Amino acid sequence: MSTGVIIALIVIVAVVLVVAAVLALRARGPRHGGSLKRRFGPEYDRAVARHDGDTKAAERELAERVERHGALRERPLEPAERERYEARWTAVQERFVDSPREAVGEADRLIAELAGVRGFPDGGQYEEQLAALSVHHAHHIDGYRRVHRVTHARADGAQDAGAGTEEMRESLVAARALFEDLVGPSRHESGRQRVGADGEGRAPARAPHSWSFGKHRPKES
Repeated sequence: MSTGVIIALIVIVAVVLVVAAVLALRARGPRHGGSLKRRFGPEYDRAVARHDGDTKAAERELAERVERHGALRERPLEPAERERYEARWTAVQERFVDSPREAVGEADRLIAELAGVRGFPDGGQYEEQLAALSVHHAHHIDGYRRVHRVTHARADGAQDAGAGTEEMRESLVAARALFEDLVGPSRHESGRQRVGADGEGRAPARAPHSWSFGKHRPKES
């Protein structure tokens, strides 16, 4: 076989490999976007809106979040820790009746602390903590964002930042979903607890919480 024929064959093989690689990347692209949309849910739509409808830019941002925080393993809570956090959340709800603003601020701090204890970035790095939480609890982080916004808008002294009682109540109700996710067992723990030779070793069922804020109208603070 002549040198020219060998070179021609090498070129043909190289071209075929390049074309195959391009086709593979194109085929993988939509699945990647679809995977991010399923994983992030409403957070995906929020990222697209923040990037003025540029889905590729939004997906790059979300993919970077997954790369930074996807390997994070949540530290399990000890039963006593879980009980303390549940008691503190109950106290926040009870405080809301008479001091809505203070209760929302305490909810913001409580979630930040709990997330840090579970292994997420410290609450002092709010944006990074929120990014990490969005990777693992994407469907429930909006309430945390809302109580944080209400708390810190007031702290910043913005003239129009005074949230009404109903807005504060809604933000606290929304934040409860993330609190429940964080205070409960992780997916890894849940799977381990369900495994047992004869159904033994399972964690006892937890009584459902009552999330009522009380029957009488809360006072504006």
